Amino acid sequence: MRGVKARVVLSLLMIAAGVLFLLQNLGFLEGASAILWALAFAVAGGAFLYVYLSDRVHWWALIPGFTLLGIGGLIAVDNFVPQYADILGAPLLMGCISLSFWIIYLTNRESWWAIIPGGVLLTIAVFIGLESLIEGVELVGVFFLGLGLTFALLALLPTPEGRMRWALIPAAVLFIMGILFTAAAFSILKFIGPVGVILVGLYLIFRTFRPGGQT
Repeated sequence: MRGVKARVVLSLLMIAAGVLFLLQNLGFLEGASAILWALAFAVAGGAFLYVYLSDRVHWWALIPGFTLLGIGGLIAVDNFVPQYADILGAPLLMGCISLSFWIIYLTNRESWWAIIPGGVLLTIAVFIGLESLIEGVELVGVFFLGLGLTFALLALLPTPEGRMRWALIPAAVLFIMGILFTAAAFSILKFIGPVGVILVGLYLIFRTFRPGGQT
């Protein structure tokens, strides 16, 4: 019965989409198409969420549900506040898809794999949002730091199989890459080398003149 309910919802969505396409092709939606399409995607997303809420076994419905909600939000932003489309549009879509995976994990800890796409998509959302505000290699650093944080969370968050300690290795590598790119962006690296040489020189002097040191 539950499977039948899901099929009925999907069938109604297909019929509604066909009707909208037909009305638009016939010219009945001119001037109001943006509002109707935004609402249509939002309603379709809500229908998939209803499928999930009616039976948690249909966890897959969260992904198309939040994706369609994100598309509806993207259309709304692009048409009603176009000046913020670059900052809000794509990040909103990526953030909605990311949210679906986080909910999958939070409601079922056996689905620990959802942390990876959830974190990656959230990182992409932040990256795209900052791209219109910040230019340069520091954004690459932010991207790698976000991916590193994703794997760090995978290693720290509980799962039925225990802690995923292996995730600390890619987390460390990604964190190092993120720090290096960020340091390069803010011209920190040009100070690290000279400071390192000075510290080595001071250490050698200390070793030479300390009691018992070599002369």
